[in-house]
Amino acid sequence: MNIWLTLFLEFFKTGLFSVGGGLATIPFLTEMMERYHWFTEQDLLNMIAISESTPGPIGVNMATYVGYQATGNNILGGIWATIALVLPSVIIICVIAQLLKTYKNNPIVQNAFYGLRPASCALIFSAAIGVLASVLFPSGQIAITPSFWMTVGLMLIFGGITLMFKKMHPIALIVICAITGIVLQL
Repeated sequence: MNIWLTLFLEFFKTGLFSVGGGLATIPFLTEMMERYHWFTEQDLLNMIAISESTPGPIGVNMATYVGYQATGNNILGGIWATIALVLPSVIIICVIAQLLKTYKNNPIVQNAFYGLRPASCALIFSAAIGVLASVLFPSGQIAITPSFWMTVGLMLIFGGITLMFKKMHPIALIVICAITGIVLQL
């Protein structure tokens, strides 16, 4: 199948079924990585880190990168994958906006939206577990090494900082984490 058609179909599917936002796209990206080898696991971890710390939706940032990479560093590939990712949302939003005008007080509609919450939560939780496993066990094997303990310690420290300083600006936390990673060569 043509790379452009495959790229479009994969990201259209991802945009259609990744309910819950950008982090919910990670399981789909993992599947693409394994099936098409457009990027490596390390690329995926880097995409997540960069997408989390750059402006814009996470899923869109990752789609742009994968499209660019998969088409041989072609900017149009990044644009194509991004369009494919957001197109289902645009279509669905337009349809839902029209339907909600008519059926917004219907109990079935309200229950359907309520039922989507656990699915969103499960997709995000699955992505978080996958990222955590990749960060703690980068070789795929369980090995308790000094770098493992350093990573766990830093996660606890930065998690504690975010809990203690709830008003801390996210940019400040990103800068602190980036400097720490550079200094500790993580």
